[in-house]
Amino acid sequence: MRSISIICGIGLGLLCSLVLAAPQPIRIGVPGAFTGGSAPMGLSMRNGIRLAAAEINKAGGVLGRPIELVERDDGGIPARGIKVAQQLLTQDRVVAVVGFVNTGVALAASKNYQDARVPVMLAVATAAILTRQFPLHGNTDNYIFRVAAADDLQAPLIVREAVQRSGYRKLAIFADNTNYGYQGLMELERALGQNGLKPSYVARFNLQERDMANALLQARNVGSQAILTYAIGPELAELANTMSRMDWKVPIIGSWTLSMSNFIDNAGPNGEGARMVQSYIPAEDDTPRRRDFLDGYQWLFHTRRIPSPPSAAQGYDGMKLMAEAIRQAGSLDGIAIVRALENLHQPVAGVITTYKQPFSRNDHEALELNVPVIGKVERGRVVYAYPADKPRQ
Repeated sequence: MRSISIICGIGLGLLCSLVLAAPQPIRIGVPGAFTGGSAPMGLSMRNGIRLAAAEINKAGGVLGRPIELVERDDGGIPARGIKVAQQLLTQDRVVAVVGFVNTGVALAASKNYQDARVPVMLAVATAAILTRQFPLHGNTDNYIFRVAAADDLQAPLIVREAVQRSGYRKLAIFADNTNYGYQGLMELERALGQNGLKPSYVARFNLQERDMANALLQARNVGSQAILTYAIGPELAELANTMSRMDWKVPIIGSWTLSMSNFIDNAGPNGEGARMVQSYIPAEDDTPRRRDFLDGYQWLFHTRRIPSPPSAAQGYDGMKLMAEAIRQAGSLDGIAIVRALENLHQPVAGVITTYKQPFSRNDHEALELNVPVIGKVERGRVVYAYPADKPRQ
C-alpha cells in the first residue's frame, strides 16, 4: 500500500504538501543451498527466481507493489534450514516462499512454514511426501506446493528408460545416504517392483565419498547391466570416474541431478552418455518463450551456462505461479494465496510449460507424467535423448 506523509512548514503561511512514499515491497523468501555440493542447483534456482522477479517488477509488480526477494543460504544442511526458516518468518517477515533445494532441508524446515501459514513453492526438492505430509497429519489446509518432478514421478521414468526402452533386467541402484537418496531408493525399488523386478544390487554411500570401487565391483560381479542413481553431482562424478578406472562400461541412468555442472565437469568424458529425467533442457532452436528465458538468464547473469537448467526453470516458473496467486488473491493473507493457487483462473506461461490450473485442493504438484523428458550428456552438455520429446515452435 502507498503511504502518505504530510510535510508542513511556517513561512508566509502554513505550507503543507503531500509526499507519496514508495509502496512497501512484497517480501518473498528464497531459501536454498547456495554453497556446498548442491550449489549448482541452488544458484541456478535463485537466478531463475531473480529473473522472474525482475520481469514482474518491470511490469509494475504485484498489487501495485514490487517483489523483494529475501535470500538465505542453508548450505544443504537440515539444521541450518530450520534456522533459515525461523529467520525468514520472524525477522524478515516474508509472506511466501519460493525455494528449497535439498530434500533433507525441506523435510526438516517445511513444518515451520506450515505452522506459520506461509505458502511455500518447492522449486527443486523432490521427496514425494513433501506436498502430502500435512494433510496426513490432520491439517485442514496444506501450504506446501511444488513445481518440480517429484521422486514418484521421476523413478518410474528412470525405470521405463532402463527396462522398457533399453531392455535391461539386472539393474543396480546407487543412492547417497541423505534423505534425497533414501526417498529415491524407495521410489526406484517400487517402480522396479511394478515391472516385476528387484534391484540386482543396492549401494548406499556418504556425501564426499571417494571410494566406490568395492561397491561397483560387487554390482559388476552380480551381472548388473546398468546403474540407476539417486545422488548429487560430486558423488555421481566419482561413480563415473571409478567405473572408468575399472574399465566397466555400463549405462548410468538416474534422476535429474545427473545434469548438474559438477557432475558433467568432474566426470568429463566418463560422464558421456549418462541419461536422466529433465523438466527443462536448453536448446539453440527452442520455442520463443524458452529462448527469451535463456537469453534473459544469460544477459542478466553474464554467463553462457546455467549450472543446473531444470533448477533455474523451476525457480522461474515457481516465482511466476506464486506472483499470479498473490495477484488473484488480492491479498497477502496466507490462506487466500493458498486458495488462489488451488484454483488459478488465468494460465501462467512458464519455461517448462503453460500452467492451466496446475493445482487443486487435493493435488499440490504442478508437473505431471507427460512433462519431464529424458536427457543425456553429450560433449559436455545435456541434450534431448529423443528428439521427438523436444517442444515445437
